[in-house]
Amino acid sequence: MSEILTAAQMRACEMAEIESGAVTGLELMERAGAGVVEAIFAQWPEFSPGRAIVLCGPGNNGGDGYVIARLLAERGWSVDCHAFGDPSGLPADARTNHDRWKRMGAVHPWDDSAIAARIDSLEGGLVIDALFGTGLTRALPEQMDQTGRAIATRHSAAPADARPHLVAVDIPSGISSDSGRDLGGALPADLTVTFHRAKCGHYLDPRSGPSRPAGGATLSGRIAIVDIGLPQTPLPDAAALITAPTHSLAKGSGGHKYGHGHALVLSGRAGKGGAARLAARAALRIGAGLVTLACPQAALPENAAQLNAVMLTPLPDAYALRGLMKDERLNALCLGPGLGAARAQEMVPAALWGKRATVLDADALTAFESDPELLFGQLHPDCVLTPHLGEFARLFPDLAGKLSDPDQPGYSKLDATREAAARAGCTVLLKGPDTAIATQDSRVALHSATGARAAPWLATAGSGDVLAGLIAGLLARGATPFDAACSAAWLHAEAARSFGPGLIAEDLPEELPRVLRGLAL
Repeated sequence: MSEILTAAQMRACEMAEIESGAVTGLELMERAGAGVVEAIFAQWPEFSPGRAIVLCGPGNNGGDGYVIARLLAERGWSVDCHAFGDPSGLPADARTNHDRWKRMGAVHPWDDSAIAARIDSLEGGLVIDALFGTGLTRALPEQMDQTGRAIATRHSAAPADARPHLVAVDIPSGISSDSGRDLGGALPADLTVTFHRAKCGHYLDPRSGPSRPAGGATLSGRIAIVDIGLPQTPLPDAAALITAPTHSLAKGSGGHKYGHGHALVLSGRAGKGGAARLAARAALRIGAGLVTLACPQAALPENAAQLNAVMLTPLPDAYALRGLMKDERLNALCLGPGLGAARAQEMVPAALWGKRATVLDADALTAFESDPELLFGQLHPDCVLTPHLGEFARLFPDLAGKLSDPDQPGYSKLDATREAAARAGCTVLLKGPDTAIATQDSRVALHSATGARAAPWLATAGSGDVLAGLIAGLLARGATPFDAACSAAWLHAEAARSFGPGLIAEDLPEELPRVLRGLAL
């Protein structure tokens, strides 16, 4: 996993190094601008000198822009540099680079319609967005409306080689670098070049539906991270980006099935067993030594007709569940998929009484929406809750409200999940294309199935049930709740990407062997 930082964490890294005397702000700005230029030509090595429009803002992001303008001009590019705001008010380092550029070329005052017209007429070349960096907390000014529309129009135009390449410095202007939220009028990019570490907003996409604006993960394009010489020491409170399984998935040659755990998946009444069967199949595919599906007596024939390697047992009531847990080899439980609210209200307390590693999903969560504290009071640290945003809002309505509060634009899915985990006293996985995972002691990670790693085929009935089963199977194999959730989120998306269009939930467990082979297990 790699770190992703908030704006405050990034500022702290820079200021600590500047205050130590190891580097000056001017040196960091030069490194940043040079890094952007190198990243541009690494992304598009075929570029020959052409025309570039550099949009410079009123802060240090604008200072980076003046460095970029100078370095492009030194490579033979024709550069138009446009300043938003009065350059006399620039911070000292940015003003120095403004003045250096002025010795080479003009700085045009902001003229929204003129800039939009220049962008509209640009065939090929570059548009550099160095307007606002990671500290933005408000919508873009109205004086940028025409420029923003021109950039958005050209970004969506085809073919790509007939339009300018759009490059954002640090983060697309208009995006909260902490939450990924479009603060209003956010500019899209083909390439975003950021410094030292990626920012949380590069991988968060807080849209709740097709009518909501795209977020940072959608608008950032390809993300290039430039080393500007800051210490690589990890920050203890930084979020992590999940880029691979965090728990070993290999099996030793001398193992026994009970050495890989026994997962119990609870099912609902007859005719409602499909979701639990998906979860059970996923738990078995990910390597649990044994998986048993426990269902009402009347549902046994239906499940027996569709399961082979997954075992079956009748489970009439919570008393019987407590009896099953006398077998200490049964070390992981999954409750919720297709369970039904009434059965969940009965079974969840009995399952939690057993103090086994437990995944609670779907009905096991919504059954307690009228009294979430009743659920929270029974949870233990070996639990994993896996809500989608709707279920999350039922259990944590105040936190869900903050996610859409216009007065808290930097409040992110990572923040909400971290607070939810602390309240619940266990690991919480908040599902979505950007899946946030947090523990009760504030460890937090993000899996982003966006951009080049998008897996839109996961938007299909039953895919969440498979994810719950993957977590349960990894818990049975001995993974910690956090590692089980992180690894399952990665495998879930990777299986969908491997299968591709046409995916249905039943395909996910069957695609896992291909994914696992790719990991050279």
